[in-house]
Amino acid sequence: MAIRFIKISVLYFVIGVLLGLYMSMAHDYALKGVHVHVNLLGWASFALAGFVYHLFPSTSNNMYAKLHFWSANIGLPLMMIALTVLILNGAEVATVFTAIGGVLVVFSAIIFAINVFMNVRSAN
Repeated sequence: MAIRFIKISVLYFVIGVLLGLYMSMAHDYALKGVHVHVNLLGWASFALAGFVYHLFPSTSNNMYAKLHFWSANIGLPLMMIALTVLILNGAEVATVFTAIGGVLVVFSAIIFAINVFMNVRSAN
């Protein structure tokens, strides 16, 4: 699971940087919320989760890790795409998908926390 999280975090990093470059070049910062979430959740949080899974192998080979990975990687793109549609097109139906994606991301964070508390032990 560690390698999956680290590799996907790099994809989110590239997406976040490209979005930042676009906003800077266009002088249009309407998508700054999307940019921030992609960088914070996709790049930083996923990379850190990958490091936790690598440093504590007991956290990486269980149902919690799989739930964390899939709920986060379904929820974040869903939330970000829907938020982009909402911002750029004003399509109110996108609010529902933003909320569903957000709930999946929150669920993934809770699952990660449970996994860490249940499976990370001191070496002593």
